[in-house]
Amino acid sequence: MRITGTGHASMRIDTPAGSILCDPWVNPAYFASWFPFPDNSQLDWETLGQVDYLYVSHLHRDHFDAAHLKRFVSKKATVLLPEFPTSEMEDELRELGFTSFMRTVSNEVVSLDGGLNVMVQALISPTDGPIGDSSLWVEHDGVRVLNQNDARPTDLGVFAELGHVHAHMLQFSGAIWYPMVYELPQAAKTAFGKQKRERQYDRTWRYIDDLKASYVFPIAGPPCFLDDELWQLNDIHGDEGNIFPDQADFIREYAKVGGGNGVVLLPGSVSELTVDDCRTTHPAPDVEAFFADKKAYLEEMRERKAPVIAAEKASWRHPEIDVLAGMKARIEPLLDESVYLAKGVGGPVRFDLTDEAGEIVESVLVDFPAGEVRHAADEKVRYRFRTRRALIEHLLHIDEGDWVNSLFLSARFSAARIGQYNEFVYAFFKCLSEERLQYAEGWYDEHERSSDTEDVQLGDWQVQRRCPHLKADLTRFGIVEGDVLTCQLHGWKFDLRSGRCLTSVGHAIRASRVVSGS
Repeated sequence: MRITGTGHASMRIDTPAGSILCDPWVNPAYFASWFPFPDNSQLDWETLGQVDYLYVSHLHRDHFDAAHLKRFVSKKATVLLPEFPTSEMEDELRELGFTSFMRTVSNEVVSLDGGLNVMVQALISPTDGPIGDSSLWVEHDGVRVLNQNDARPTDLGVFAELGHVHAHMLQFSGAIWYPMVYELPQAAKTAFGKQKRERQYDRTWRYIDDLKASYVFPIAGPPCFLDDELWQLNDIHGDEGNIFPDQADFIREYAKVGGGNGVVLLPGSVSELTVDDCRTTHPAPDVEAFFADKKAYLEEMRERKAPVIAAEKASWRHPEIDVLAGMKARIEPLLDESVYLAKGVGGPVRFDLTDEAGEIVESVLVDFPAGEVRHAADEKVRYRFRTRRALIEHLLHIDEGDWVNSLFLSARFSAARIGQYNEFVYAFFKCLSEERLQYAEGWYDEHERSSDTEDVQLGDWQVQRRCPHLKADLTRFGIVEGDVLTCQLHGWKFDLRSGRCLTSVGHAIRASRVVSGS
């Protein structure tokens, strides 16, 4: 089996029975904030795109690059379609010209021509990607690969049961806006960022230990940030709170926990994988030196991509759009239908919109309890976002139904909140369409009514086995320190004495201290 690195979470898998292109991303994403690192735009995509199968793990735009898919990927390719709850991915791929689809069933192996076997595991909670994320398992002639990309399964056992995995590709770097966008003192941002960076690696080590693959490939990050406004987000400034470590940092940290089987894929790197060996060649003569020169590389790339960023910025402004009217038309019908998400948000959310100079020109309130969008007055809010009015104009202009997969992931905003993180805020702004909202409401309804009756002992505590957040098995992901339990899958914390979630509103845990001698 030959694995060609094509950048970020993308790779091409070649076997004698056929080829699979995974998650090709080249064009800047999220309001031109994210670029692939290292740059993959100069690869021979005309050739790389001539494949038998296409796999897109989910609709996040650093995985689903519509312009690139349309221009470079063969429309004769059969799409390996994850079993997602909505038809959005298939609909968007059909619009791009793809016509052949294999609708997989989650966790079921499909035998393709020539002895090529694949399995797609779909994750379908409202917090998984844009309503769905997935992983791809591939086997041919006894060689097995798991492309986990940035999916977060609660259990890798279903893959391990199919036989020893020889190559495990998984995310290790950050892919979020926290804590950088929050209006906090720099010392607090650094502390929170350092904690998040450590948690990312802890989760990665847990997955690696669970699967015990022959070789581990760090993928799906980091992006690089080439706009001057976001340049500080690159991990080149000696900031221990930066959440975007690169592949070289992964290799160093992995060695500290005893890992010696890491394999870096640069764009154009090729790994020849067998049941006994993995031999990798790189386009750069010295991979270590390449990462050592990262700052100079990014500075050159920034200069080269500046016209792309400028063109993107020129397309955002739509002064003819009435933002308040547009937000009312988009959001109010969904507020009227929402039960669980609106109740979960529990209060008003304010958007402070600025001009190019950063001055607030309009404040819009999304009043979840009242089911209304209106101009803000002096209402107290627990969540506030500050961003350019032009970005909201653009979202309304293109009729964007997912503000997480556009505005929030761009990090082109600042945020402030009172109290705990509230997942329902971001879940709602991910679901600005009838189809998504109805699915999310149904999912929360089902999980609200379902009971988790099995308890396990962790340290001195008896706790419910499944995490109240996304049902991770706490016998594997739960760590107890004193009276606090941390679920390492997403880093959520719980006060075991009260059962209260310390990370977000809601999500109480059932717990009791074990009586000595009982």
